[in-house]
Amino acid sequence: MNIRRASQAVTHFYEKVLEPSGLKITQYSLLRNLEPIEPVSMSVLAKIMRIDRTTLNRNMKPLLNAGLIKVNSGKDSRSRQVMLTEAGKVALSNAWALWAEAQTLMEEYLGVTELEGFEKLLTKLEGMA
Repeated sequence: MNIRRASQAVTHFYEKVLEPSGLKITQYSLLRNLEPIEPVSMSVLAKIMRIDRTTLNRNMKPLLNAGLIKVNSGKDSRSRQVMLTEAGKVALSNAWALWAEAQTLMEEYLGVTELEGFEKLLTKLEGMA
């Protein structure tokens, strides 16, 4: 239960810091993962993000509606390529500055050594899935 509560607290913290960007943490994560590999198929993006395609599709809808990403037909009629729009690149840049601010605040709160240990522990816990 402590891990779940801590996860919720950390999510709430990042959501609050990202609020001025208009992006939720899931949307920010999607844009950050998309940026270095675009254009990319939905299947590959879902695999990189370690989420299923249904979740990816659900998370993409607000970004599509806001004009931050676009989806084009892929090499065949069944595949689709996802990419950032210019507005998406601007939104990501603005959110990146806020994210960096959040990271600094987290480092100040936990301390550098504790944060590094925490990141290692999270990586280990993630390996359970």
